[in-house]
Amino acid sequence: MELLNKSIKKPVKRPVKIVQFGEGNFLRGFVDYMIDIANEQGSFDGNIVLVKPRENGTLDKFHAQDCLYTVSLRGLVDGEAKVSNRIITSVSDAVSSYVEYDKYMALAEIDSLRFVVSNTTEAGIVFDDSDEFSLCPPKSFPGKLTKFLYHRFETFKGDFEKGLIMLPTELIDDNGIVLRECILKLIDLWGLGEDFKNWVEEACIFTSTLVDRIITGYPKANEEAEWEKLGYIDRIMVTGEPFALWVIESAKDISGELPLPDAGLPVIYTDNQKPYKQRKVRILNGAHTSFVLASYLMGNDIVRESMNDDDVRNFMMGTLHEEVIPTLSLPKADLEEFADAVVTRFNNPYVDHALLAISLNSVSKWRARCMPSFLEYIEKTGKLPARLTFSLAALMAFYTGNEIKDNALIGHRGEQEYNVMDDMAVLEFFRENSGKPSAEFSKAFLGRADFFGQDLNEITGLTDAIAAHLDDIKTNGMRAALCKTL
Repeated sequence: MELLNKSIKKPVKRPVKIVQFGEGNFLRGFVDYMIDIANEQGSFDGNIVLVKPRENGTLDKFHAQDCLYTVSLRGLVDGEAKVSNRIITSVSDAVSSYVEYDKYMALAEIDSLRFVVSNTTEAGIVFDDSDEFSLCPPKSFPGKLTKFLYHRFETFKGDFEKGLIMLPTELIDDNGIVLRECILKLIDLWGLGEDFKNWVEEACIFTSTLVDRIITGYPKANEEAEWEKLGYIDRIMVTGEPFALWVIESAKDISGELPLPDAGLPVIYTDNQKPYKQRKVRILNGAHTSFVLASYLMGNDIVRESMNDDDVRNFMMGTLHEEVIPTLSLPKADLEEFADAVVTRFNNPYVDHALLAISLNSVSKWRARCMPSFLEYIEKTGKLPARLTFSLAALMAFYTGNEIKDNALIGHRGEQEYNVMDDMAVLEFFRENSGKPSAEFSKAFLGRADFFGQDLNEITGLTDAIAAHLDDIKTNGMRAALCKTL
Protein backbone atom coordinates (compact mmCIF):
# COMPACT_ATOMS: atom_id res chain seq x y z
CA MET A 1 0.00 0.00 0.00
CA GLU A 2 1.02 3.56 -0.64
CA LEU A 3 1.73 6.07 2.12
CA LEU A 4 -0.89 8.84 2.26
CA ASN A 5 0.40 11.83 0.27
CA LYS A 6 -0.67 14.44 -2.27
CA SER A 7 -1.00 11.85 -5.03
CA ILE A 8 -3.86 10.23 -3.08
CA LYS A 9 -5.56 13.44 -1.95
CA LYS A 10 -4.57 16.73 -3.56
CA PRO A 11 -5.03 19.65 -1.17
CA VAL A 12 -6.34 23.02 -2.33
CA LYS A 13 -3.82 25.86 -2.08
CA ARG A 14 -5.13 28.42 0.39
CA PRO A 15 -3.63 31.36 2.29
CA VAL A 16 -2.20 30.60 5.71
CA LYS A 17 -4.55 32.09 8.29
CA ILE A 18 -3.79 29.98 11.35
CA VAL A 19 -0.60 29.19 13.23
CA GLN A 20 -1.15 26.33 15.65
CA PHE A 21 1.10 25.71 18.65
CA GLY A 22 0.76 21.98 19.12
CA GLU A 23 0.74 19.09 16.65
CA GLY A 24 -0.90 16.54 18.93
CA ASN A 25 -3.90 14.33 18.40
CA PHE A 26 -6.49 16.58 20.03
CA LEU A 27 -6.03 19.69 17.89
CA ARG A 28 -5.73 17.64 14.71
CA GLY A 29 -8.92 15.73 15.48
CA PHE A 30 -10.83 18.80 16.66
CA VAL A 31 -9.77 22.25 15.39
CA ASP A 32 -8.03 21.17 12.17
CA TYR A 33 -10.94 18.84 11.38
CA MET A 34 -13.39 21.73 11.74
CA ILE A 35 -11.30 24.07 9.60
CA ASP A 36 -11.12 21.37 6.92
CA ILE A 37 -14.92 21.13 6.80
CA ALA A 38 -15.32 24.92 6.82
CA ASN A 39 -12.90 25.16 3.88
CA GLU A 40 -14.83 22.53 1.96
CA GLN A 41 -18.16 24.23 2.71
CA GLY A 42 -16.82 27.58 1.54
CA SER A 43 -17.33 29.44 4.83
CA PHE A 44 -13.60 29.72 5.51
CA ASP A 45 -10.69 29.91 3.11
CA GLY A 46 -7.48 29.36 5.02
CA ASN A 47 -4.87 26.81 5.95
CA ILE A 48 -2.98 25.98 9.11
CA VAL A 49 0.72 25.69 9.85
CA LEU A 50 1.50 23.47 12.81
CA VAL A 51 4.26 24.62 15.14
CA LYS A 52 5.98 22.06 17.33
CA PRO A 53 6.48 23.96 20.60
CA ARG A 54 8.65 21.34 22.29
CA GLU A 55 12.26 20.51 21.59
CA ASN A 56 11.98 16.72 21.69
CA GLY A 57 10.67 14.59 18.83
CA THR A 58 10.48 15.20 15.10
CA LEU A 59 7.94 16.10 12.44
CA ASP A 60 9.24 13.52 9.96
CA LYS A 61 5.96 11.59 9.81
CA PHE A 62 4.09 14.78 8.93
CA HIS A 63 6.42 15.70 6.09
CA ALA A 64 6.47 12.15 4.75
CA GLN A 65 2.69 12.43 4.30
CA ASP A 66 2.68 16.04 3.00
CA CYS A 67 0.91 16.95 6.28
CA LEU A 68 -2.15 14.93 5.23
CA TYR A 69 -3.78 12.59 7.72
CA THR A 70 -7.06 10.84 8.42
CA VAL A 71 -9.54 11.64 11.16
CA SER A 72 -11.68 8.60 11.93
CA LEU A 73 -14.74 9.39 14.05
CA ARG A 74 -16.40 6.37 15.67
CA GLY A 75 -19.52 6.19 17.78
CA LEU A 76 -23.28 6.16 17.90
CA VAL A 77 -25.02 8.44 15.39
CA ASP A 78 -28.81 8.43 15.54
CA GLY A 79 -28.62 5.23 17.52
CA GLU A 80 -26.39 3.38 15.04
CA ALA A 81 -22.70 2.55 15.33
CA LYS A 82 -20.89 4.44 12.57
CA VAL A 83 -17.35 5.11 11.41
CA SER A 84 -16.64 8.25 9.38
CA ASN A 85 -13.20 8.75 7.82
CA ARG A 86 -11.95 12.06 6.44
CA ILE A 87 -8.58 13.00 4.98
CA ILE A 88 -7.64 16.39 6.44
CA THR A 89 -6.13 18.86 3.96
CA SER A 90 -6.28 22.04 6.04
CA VAL A 91 -2.71 21.68 7.34
CA SER A 92 -0.23 23.00 4.79
CA ASP A 93 3.02 22.67 6.78
CA ALA A 94 4.56 21.66 10.11
CA VAL A 95 7.50 23.57 11.59
CA SER A 96 9.72 22.99 14.61
CA SER A 97 10.18 26.13 16.71
CA TYR A 98 13.62 24.80 17.71
CA VAL A 99 15.09 23.00 14.69
CA GLU A 100 13.62 25.49 12.17
CA TYR A 101 13.60 28.64 14.27
CA ASP A 102 13.99 31.11 11.38
CA LYS A 103 11.23 29.43 9.39
CA TYR A 104 9.03 29.44 12.47
CA MET A 105 9.57 33.17 13.11
CA ALA A 106 8.95 33.92 9.44
CA LEU A 107 5.37 32.74 9.96
CA ALA A 108 4.80 36.00 11.86
CA GLU A 109 5.50 37.86 8.62
CA ILE A 110 2.64 36.21 6.69
CA ASP A 111 0.22 38.94 5.66
CA SER A 112 -2.85 36.68 5.70
CA LEU A 113 -2.20 35.30 9.19
CA ARG A 114 -5.05 36.03 11.60
CA PHE A 115 -5.38 33.29 14.24
CA VAL A 116 -3.20 31.54 16.80
CA VAL A 117 -4.50 28.22 18.14
CA SER A 118 -2.76 26.44 21.00
CA ASN A 119 -2.90 23.31 23.10
CA THR A 120 0.27 23.15 25.16
CA THR A 121 -1.30 21.26 28.14
CA GLU A 122 -2.60 22.87 31.30
CA ALA A 123 0.99 23.56 32.38
CA GLY A 124 1.72 25.41 29.13
CA ILE A 125 0.12 28.74 29.99
CA VAL A 126 2.32 29.85 32.86
CA PHE A 127 4.39 32.96 33.51
CA ASP A 128 8.07 32.04 33.79
CA ASP A 129 10.11 34.98 35.03
CA SER A 130 13.33 33.09 34.19
CA ASP A 131 12.44 32.98 30.47
CA GLU A 132 14.60 35.10 28.18
CA PHE A 133 13.79 37.08 25.04
CA SER A 134 17.25 36.28 23.66
CA LEU A 135 16.53 32.55 23.50
CA CYS A 136 15.68 31.15 20.08
CA PRO A 137 12.98 30.32 20.92
CA PRO A 138 12.11 31.29 24.50
CA LYS A 139 11.43 28.20 26.61
CA SER A 140 7.80 28.80 27.70
CA PHE A 141 4.79 28.93 25.39
CA PRO A 142 3.85 32.49 26.48
CA GLY A 143 7.48 33.42 25.87
CA LYS A 144 7.44 31.95 22.37
CA LEU A 145 4.17 33.70 21.56
CA THR A 146 5.33 37.05 22.96
CA LYS A 147 8.46 37.03 20.80
CA PHE A 148 6.40 35.84 17.81
CA LEU A 149 3.94 38.73 18.28
CA TYR A 150 6.78 41.20 18.73
CA HIS A 151 8.30 40.12 15.41
CA ARG A 152 4.93 40.62 13.72
CA PHE A 153 4.56 44.02 15.39
CA GLU A 154 7.96 45.09 14.06
CA THR A 155 7.44 43.57 10.59
CA PHE A 156 4.23 45.51 10.02
CA LYS A 157 5.40 48.61 11.92
CA GLY A 158 2.69 48.43 14.54
CA ASP A 159 -0.21 48.22 12.05
CA PHE A 160 -3.35 47.60 14.10
CA GLU A 161 -4.85 45.67 11.18
CA LYS A 162 -2.19 42.98 11.65
CA GLY A 163 -3.12 41.99 15.19
CA LEU A 164 -3.92 38.34 15.82
CA ILE A 165 -6.78 36.45 17.46
CA MET A 166 -5.71 33.91 20.10
CA LEU A 167 -7.73 30.72 20.46
CA PRO A 168 -6.15 28.75 23.33
CA THR A 169 -7.72 25.37 24.07
CA GLU A 170 -5.72 24.47 27.18
CA LEU A 171 -7.96 23.09 29.93
CA ILE A 172 -7.66 25.89 32.47
CA ASP A 173 -10.24 28.45 33.54
CA ASP A 174 -10.24 31.65 31.46
CA ASN A 175 -7.37 30.35 29.33
CA GLY A 176 -7.32 33.42 27.07
CA ILE A 177 -7.27 35.85 29.98
CA VAL A 178 -4.44 33.96 31.66
CA LEU A 179 -2.45 33.83 28.41
CA ARG A 180 -2.89 37.59 27.90
CA GLU A 181 -1.71 38.31 31.45
CA CYS A 182 1.39 36.16 30.93
CA ILE A 183 2.28 38.02 27.74
CA LEU A 184 1.79 41.46 29.30
CA LYS A 185 4.05 40.45 32.19
CA LEU A 186 6.73 39.28 29.76
CA ILE A 187 6.52 42.53 27.82
CA ASP A 188 7.28 44.41 31.03
CA LEU A 189 9.96 41.92 32.09
CA TRP A 190 11.71 42.10 28.73
CA GLY A 191 11.29 45.85 28.30
CA LEU A 192 9.60 45.58 24.90
CA GLY A 193 8.00 49.02 25.16
CA GLU A 194 4.62 50.65 25.63
CA ASP A 195 3.88 50.81 21.89
CA PHE A 196 4.08 47.02 21.58
CA LYS A 197 2.13 46.55 24.79
CA ASN A 198 -0.61 48.82 23.49
CA TRP A 199 -0.66 46.89 20.18
CA VAL A 200 -1.12 43.60 22.04
CA GLU A 201 -3.88 45.07 24.19
CA GLU A 202 -5.75 46.85 21.41
CA ALA A 203 -4.96 45.08 18.12
CA CYS A 204 -4.95 41.49 19.40
CA ILE A 205 -7.92 39.53 20.73
CA PHE A 206 -7.57 36.89 23.43
CA THR A 207 -10.53 34.54 23.51
CA SER A 208 -11.26 32.03 26.26
CA THR A 209 -12.53 28.72 24.98
CA LEU A 210 -14.09 25.47 26.14
CA VAL A 211 -13.46 22.35 24.06
CA ASP A 212 -15.14 18.97 24.26
CA ARG A 213 -14.39 15.87 22.21
CA ILE A 214 -12.88 12.57 23.27
CA ILE A 215 -9.87 11.88 21.06
CA THR A 216 -8.62 8.32 21.40
CA GLY A 217 -5.54 8.96 19.26
CA TYR A 218 -3.55 6.73 16.94
CA PRO A 219 -4.79 3.11 16.67
CA LYS A 220 -1.37 1.58 17.31
CA ALA A 221 -2.72 -1.81 18.43
CA ASN A 222 -4.38 -2.50 15.08
CA GLU A 223 -2.76 -0.05 12.67
CA GLU A 224 -2.34 -2.50 9.79
CA ALA A 225 -6.01 -3.49 9.91
CA GLU A 226 -6.90 0.20 9.83
CA TRP A 227 -4.66 0.75 6.79
CA GLU A 228 -6.38 -2.12 4.99
CA LYS A 229 -9.75 -0.46 5.55
CA LEU A 230 -8.45 2.93 4.38
CA GLY A 231 -6.59 1.57 1.37
CA TYR A 232 -3.42 3.48 2.23
CA ILE A 233 -0.86 3.75 5.03
CA ASP A 234 -1.40 6.60 7.47
CA ARG A 235 1.06 6.81 10.36
CA ILE A 236 -0.47 9.93 11.93
CA MET A 237 -4.19 9.18 11.69
CA VAL A 238 -6.39 10.24 14.61
CA THR A 239 -9.43 8.47 16.03
CA GLY A 240 -12.13 10.06 18.17
CA GLU A 241 -15.82 10.32 18.92
CA PRO A 242 -18.41 12.08 16.72
CA PHE A 243 -19.51 14.49 19.47
CA ALA A 244 -17.79 17.85 19.55
CA LEU A 245 -18.37 21.26 21.10
CA TRP A 246 -16.26 24.41 20.91
CA VAL A 247 -17.44 27.40 22.96
CA ILE A 248 -15.54 30.61 22.21
CA GLU A 249 -15.84 33.59 24.55
CA SER A 250 -14.71 36.93 23.19
CA ALA A 251 -15.24 40.54 24.17
CA LYS A 252 -15.24 41.38 20.44
CA ASP A 253 -17.37 39.52 17.91
CA ILE A 254 -15.12 37.33 15.75
CA SER A 255 -17.84 35.08 14.34
CA GLY A 256 -17.66 36.85 10.97
CA GLU A 257 -13.97 36.06 10.58
CA LEU A 258 -14.28 32.45 11.72
CA PRO A 259 -17.82 31.48 10.65
CA LEU A 260 -17.62 27.83 11.64
CA PRO A 261 -21.32 27.57 12.59
CA ASP A 262 -22.14 28.48 8.97
CA ALA A 263 -20.57 25.15 8.00
CA GLY A 264 -22.84 23.32 10.42
CA LEU A 265 -20.07 22.90 12.98
CA PRO A 266 -20.78 22.72 16.75
CA VAL A 267 -19.24 26.07 17.63
CA ILE A 268 -20.87 28.57 19.97
CA TYR A 269 -19.79 32.22 20.17
CA THR A 270 -20.63 33.93 23.44
CA ASP A 271 -19.52 36.69 25.79
CA ASN A 272 -19.68 34.25 28.72
CA GLN A 273 -18.61 30.62 28.38
CA LYS A 274 -18.89 29.85 32.10
CA PRO A 275 -22.44 28.39 31.95
CA TYR A 276 -21.27 26.01 29.22
CA LYS A 277 -18.25 24.96 31.24
CA GLN A 278 -20.46 24.49 34.27
CA ARG A 279 -22.77 22.32 32.16
CA LYS A 280 -19.89 20.16 30.95
CA VAL A 281 -18.23 19.78 34.35
CA ARG A 282 -21.40 19.03 36.27
CA ILE A 283 -23.18 16.85 33.69
CA LEU A 284 -20.43 15.05 31.76
CA ASN A 285 -17.66 14.95 34.36
CA GLY A 286 -20.06 14.93 37.30
CA ALA A 287 -21.91 11.94 35.89
CA HIS A 288 -18.66 10.00 35.64
CA THR A 289 -17.65 10.83 39.19
CA SER A 290 -21.09 10.11 40.64
CA PHE A 291 -21.43 6.53 39.36
CA VAL A 292 -18.06 4.99 38.43
CA LEU A 293 -16.93 3.97 41.91
CA ALA A 294 -20.24 2.34 42.82
CA SER A 295 -20.39 0.71 39.39
CA TYR A 296 -16.91 -0.76 39.79
CA LEU A 297 -17.80 -2.27 43.17
CA MET A 298 -20.94 -3.69 41.52
CA GLY A 299 -18.73 -5.68 39.15
CA ASN A 300 -18.47 -3.46 36.09
CA ASP A 301 -15.13 -2.48 34.53
CA ILE A 302 -15.84 0.04 31.74
CA VAL A 303 -18.26 2.91 31.16
CA ARG A 304 -20.22 1.22 28.37
CA GLU A 305 -20.74 -1.85 30.55
CA SER A 306 -22.07 0.46 33.26
CA MET A 307 -24.57 1.97 30.84
CA ASN A 308 -25.83 -1.51 30.03
CA ASP A 309 -26.38 -2.13 33.74
CA ASP A 310 -29.94 -0.92 34.35
CA ASP A 311 -29.30 -0.11 38.00
CA VAL A 312 -26.25 2.05 37.27
CA ARG A 313 -27.87 3.72 34.28
CA ASN A 314 -31.04 4.57 36.22
CA PHE A 315 -28.92 5.89 39.08
CA MET A 316 -26.98 8.15 36.71
CA MET A 317 -30.09 9.39 34.90
CA GLY A 318 -31.78 10.20 38.19
CA THR A 319 -28.67 12.05 39.37
CA LEU A 320 -28.52 14.16 36.22
CA HIS A 321 -32.19 14.97 35.70
CA GLU A 322 -33.34 15.30 39.32
CA GLU A 323 -30.28 16.59 41.17
CA VAL A 324 -27.84 18.23 38.73
CA ILE A 325 -29.85 19.86 35.93
CA PRO A 326 -32.18 21.72 38.36
CA THR A 327 -29.13 23.55 39.75
CA LEU A 328 -27.83 24.86 36.39
CA SER A 329 -28.57 28.20 34.70
CA LEU A 330 -28.86 27.31 31.00
CA PRO A 331 -32.34 26.55 29.56
CA LYS A 332 -33.64 23.16 30.72
CA ALA A 333 -34.08 21.93 27.14
CA ASP A 334 -30.41 22.64 26.35
CA LEU A 335 -29.29 20.87 29.51
CA GLU A 336 -31.43 17.80 28.84
CA GLU A 337 -30.21 17.62 25.25
CA PHE A 338 -26.60 17.74 26.49
CA ALA A 339 -27.37 15.03 29.07
CA ASP A 340 -28.83 12.82 26.34
CA ALA A 341 -25.66 13.34 24.30
CA VAL A 342 -23.60 12.32 27.32
CA VAL A 343 -25.49 9.02 27.55
CA THR A 344 -24.84 8.41 23.86
CA ARG A 345 -21.14 9.13 24.35
CA PHE A 346 -20.94 6.79 27.33
CA ASN A 347 -22.44 4.06 25.13
CA ASN A 348 -19.81 4.45 22.39
CA PRO A 349 -19.09 0.89 21.18
CA TYR A 350 -15.61 1.91 19.97
CA VAL A 351 -14.33 3.24 23.30
CA ASP A 352 -13.49 1.04 26.28
CA HIS A 353 -13.20 3.66 29.02
CA ALA A 354 -11.94 1.91 32.17
CA LEU A 355 -13.66 2.82 35.43
CA LEU A 356 -10.38 2.51 37.31
CA ALA A 357 -8.83 5.09 34.98
CA ILE A 358 -11.64 7.51 35.79
CA SER A 359 -11.28 6.79 39.53
CA LEU A 360 -7.95 8.62 39.73
CA ASN A 361 -8.06 11.49 42.30
CA SER A 362 -11.76 10.97 42.98
CA VAL A 363 -11.79 13.02 46.19
CA SER A 364 -10.77 16.24 44.43
CA LYS A 365 -12.93 15.31 41.45
CA TRP A 366 -16.01 14.91 43.67
CA ARG A 367 -15.34 18.33 45.17
CA ALA A 368 -14.98 20.01 41.76
CA ARG A 369 -17.61 18.11 39.78
CA CYS A 370 -20.33 16.96 42.22
CA MET A 371 -20.11 19.14 45.30
CA PRO A 372 -21.39 22.36 43.61
CA SER A 373 -24.56 20.55 42.45
CA PHE A 374 -24.83 18.88 45.87
CA LEU A 375 -24.69 22.19 47.76
CA GLU A 376 -26.95 24.11 45.38
CA TYR A 377 -29.56 21.35 45.50
CA ILE A 378 -29.61 21.62 49.30
CA GLU A 379 -29.85 25.41 49.09
CA LYS A 380 -32.78 25.20 46.65
CA THR A 381 -34.75 22.38 48.27
CA GLY A 382 -33.62 22.21 51.88
CA LYS A 383 -33.06 18.46 51.43
CA LEU A 384 -30.12 16.17 50.78
CA PRO A 385 -29.88 14.99 47.15
CA ALA A 386 -30.32 11.24 47.56
CA ARG A 387 -28.05 10.03 44.77
CA LEU A 388 -25.25 12.57 45.14
CA THR A 389 -25.22 11.80 48.85
CA PHE A 390 -24.95 8.11 48.06
CA SER A 391 -22.14 8.79 45.56
CA LEU A 392 -20.06 10.22 48.42
CA ALA A 393 -20.65 7.09 50.50
CA ALA A 394 -19.74 4.96 47.47
CA LEU A 395 -16.49 6.91 47.16
CA MET A 396 -15.68 6.10 50.78
CA ALA A 397 -16.46 2.43 50.21
CA PHE A 398 -14.22 2.36 47.13
CA TYR A 399 -11.39 4.05 49.10
CA THR A 400 -11.59 1.48 51.91
CA GLY A 401 -8.28 -0.22 52.57
CA ASN A 402 -5.55 -0.60 55.19
CA GLU A 403 -2.43 -0.99 53.04
CA ILE A 404 -0.52 1.45 50.83
CA LYS A 405 1.79 -0.19 48.31
CA ASP A 406 3.68 1.50 45.45
CA ASN A 407 1.89 4.82 46.14
CA ALA A 408 -1.55 3.21 45.90
CA LEU A 409 -4.10 2.26 48.55
CA ILE A 410 -5.08 -1.39 48.06
CA GLY A 411 -8.83 -1.87 47.81
CA HIS A 412 -10.76 -5.11 47.40
CA ARG A 413 -13.65 -6.11 45.15
CA GLY A 414 -14.42 -9.54 46.48
CA GLU A 415 -11.18 -11.48 46.15
CA GLN A 416 -9.78 -9.04 43.59
CA GLU A 417 -7.36 -6.27 44.55
CA TYR A 418 -7.42 -2.84 42.89
CA ASN A 419 -5.30 0.29 43.24
CA VAL A 420 -6.79 3.49 44.61
CA MET A 421 -4.74 6.38 43.20
CA ASP A 422 -4.84 9.80 44.84
CA ASP A 423 -2.68 12.29 46.72
CA MET A 424 -0.73 10.61 49.50
CA ALA A 425 -2.49 12.68 52.19
CA VAL A 426 -5.82 11.30 50.96
CA LEU A 427 -4.57 7.73 50.83
CA GLU A 428 -3.08 7.95 54.31
CA PHE A 429 -6.37 9.30 55.68
CA PHE A 430 -8.31 6.33 54.33
CA ARG A 431 -5.69 3.83 55.46
CA GLU A 432 -6.00 5.16 59.01
CA ASN A 433 -9.78 5.70 59.08
CA SER A 434 -11.66 3.44 56.66
CA GLY A 435 -11.64 0.50 59.09
CA LYS A 436 -13.37 2.48 61.86
CA PRO A 437 -17.13 2.25 62.60
CA SER A 438 -19.16 3.99 59.88
CA ALA A 439 -20.29 6.89 62.08
CA GLU A 440 -16.72 7.66 63.17
CA PHE A 441 -15.36 7.20 59.63
CA SER A 442 -18.03 9.49 58.16
CA LYS A 443 -17.47 12.25 60.71
CA ALA A 444 -13.71 12.16 60.15
CA PHE A 445 -13.97 12.28 56.35
CA LEU A 446 -16.66 14.94 56.12
CA GLY A 447 -14.73 17.06 58.61
CA ARG A 448 -11.65 17.31 56.37
CA ALA A 449 -11.90 20.93 55.26
CA ASP A 450 -8.67 20.46 53.31
CA PHE A 451 -10.52 17.93 51.12
CA PHE A 452 -13.79 19.86 50.73
CA GLY A 453 -13.03 23.50 51.54
CA GLN A 454 -15.45 23.30 54.47
CA ASP A 455 -16.67 20.96 57.23
CA LEU A 456 -19.48 18.97 55.61
CA ASN A 457 -20.57 17.69 59.01
CA GLU A 458 -22.29 21.05 59.42
CA ILE A 459 -24.86 20.07 56.76
CA THR A 460 -27.92 18.84 58.62
CA GLY A 461 -28.35 15.08 58.43
CA LEU A 462 -25.42 14.39 56.11
CA THR A 463 -23.11 12.62 58.57
CA ASP A 464 -25.86 10.22 59.65
CA ALA A 465 -26.96 9.62 56.04
CA ILE A 466 -23.43 8.74 54.91
CA ALA A 467 -22.92 6.43 57.88
CA ALA A 468 -26.21 4.68 57.15
CA HIS A 469 -25.24 4.18 53.49
CA LEU A 470 -21.86 2.76 54.51
CA ASP A 471 -23.49 0.29 56.89
CA ASP A 472 -25.94 -0.71 54.17
CA ILE A 473 -23.12 -1.24 51.66
CA LYS A 474 -21.18 -3.37 54.16
CA THR A 475 -24.22 -5.45 55.10
CA ASN A 476 -26.10 -5.84 51.83
CA GLY A 477 -23.58 -4.99 49.12
CA MET A 478 -23.20 -2.04 46.78
CA ARG A 479 -25.94 -2.99 44.34
CA ALA A 480 -28.66 -3.45 46.96
CA ALA A 481 -27.66 -0.20 48.69
CA LEU A 482 -27.63 1.77 45.44
CA CYS A 483 -31.01 0.44 44.34
CA LYS A 484 -32.62 1.96 47.42
CA THR A 485 -31.89 5.43 45.96
CA LEU A 486 -33.74 4.72 42.69
